Amino acid sequence: MPIATTNPATGQVLKTYEAMSDEQIDAAIERADLAFRQLRDTTIAQRARWLTAAADLLDAERDETARLMTTEMGKTYAAAKAEVTKCATACRFYAGNAPRMLADEPADAAAVKAKRAYVRYQPIGPVLAVMPWNFPLWQVMRFAAPALMAGNTGLLKHASNVPQTALYLEDLFRRAGFPEGAFATLLVGSDAVDRILSDPRVRAATLTGSEPAGRSIAQIAGREIKKTVLELGGSDPFVVMPSADLDTAAEVATTARCQNNGQSCIAAKRFIVHTDVFDAFAEKFAARMAALRVGDPMDDGTDVGPLASERGRDEVHAQVTDAVDQGATVLCGGEKPSGDGWYYPPTVVTDLRPEMRMWSEEVFGPVAGLYRVGSYDEAIEVANGTSFGLGSNAWTNDPAEQERFAVDLDAGNVFINGMTTSYPELPFGGVKNSGYGRELSAAGMREFCNTKTVWIGEGEGEAGAGAGAHSE
Repeated sequence: MPIATTNPATGQVLKTYEAMSDEQIDAAIERADLAFRQLRDTTIAQRARWLTAAADLLDAERDETARLMTTEMGKTYAAAKAEVTKCATACRFYAGNAPRMLADEPADAAAVKAKRAYVRYQPIGPVLAVMPWNFPLWQVMRFAAPALMAGNTGLLKHASNVPQTALYLEDLFRRAGFPEGAFATLLVGSDAVDRILSDPRVRAATLTGSEPAGRSIAQIAGREIKKTVLELGGSDPFVVMPSADLDTAAEVATTARCQNNGQSCIAAKRFIVHTDVFDAFAEKFAARMAALRVGDPMDDGTDVGPLASERGRDEVHAQVTDAVDQGATVLCGGEKPSGDGWYYPPTVVTDLRPEMRMWSEEVFGPVAGLYRVGSYDEAIEVANGTSFGLGSNAWTNDPAEQERFAVDLDAGNVFINGMTTSYPELPFGGVKNSGYGRELSAAGMREFCNTKTVWIGEGEGEAGAGAGAHSE
């Protein structure tokens, strides 16, 4: 795949880049390794100052950076500005909370026959980040901010259609004051990932992307015995029960499905509605979806911009066409528009069956599938009847049902009466084929730390105090 900026609103190639040579890759890894040796010895307070400086730059450059993201992948300008602001918020969150997250944790010294015992969190080294185009700043930042605060360094292999955003990130951390090489963008294709992750100086990898990409990274890392965190696809359920506020649920459902032009792993995709309220919800939801304005993502009045690639739009339309050809009903949308740009209308499809692609596949565009169910148990069966388990939504004002959904939904995130989103304060990740490991919160920071046990005895004459029949 060429490394280039192609405006999805026009299909015009704006800028192209040559892939880095093997020598350039080696030099970047070497700089990252040297920077790690420097960064791990700096204080948390110093790293916090640098990360806060990055946040200040993001705020100052918000509009320009947002325009760059919109040009590269088509998200609306308003959404892009919000993404930049969210990244600045995450930087400040980690700058302010890292001292607590990385503090030594005392253990029960008496229980382990020690004078003192504790757990220490220490950085492990350069981490390779393989990132997608859909949230080109935020996806990277939710790895980079905690990793740099912990004392690790980062090597970014970004999606090939957002090279300018990738280069901006490298420049951002350099200007914020982090050591040269602490965060480097590698302009390479996916064929270079094996070589990079196999380098002994690279200690771990994190990937947000497709199942095939996740399997590939995991296979390489397994061979090399290196830690990975994978955030893969999602086909998130959005369950609506009879006690739900249908107007609010339909309003949030529209945003949840069409955020980022429908190109989000945690976007609600399968709308599972109890039969008692199905017709009322379907009418409200389809009307709201049909009313969204599709157009130029730089226009303030646009709700949904183009999909990021022509191939992506063709795939979405093929999934809709497959369902229609097998008897599904389209309540709104479903027609691929002509003209420039890779636009697709907000679409609602119902009467879905298991043999249709939309039943089991993730649809990465503004297309919603409606499913009618007759009970709570059937709702759970449909919601969990997928290989994915990233996010989930449930809408009910019944306290007992709320508690049951929190337990029964098989996902890494359960949001009740609200839209699934990611927050720096909360762990984020999935189960099943949606991946493993966690980003954000303290859990995300510690994923790439050595969780080190420290046991201190009394000194001479006490060396064997911790030994015993159960030593390992």
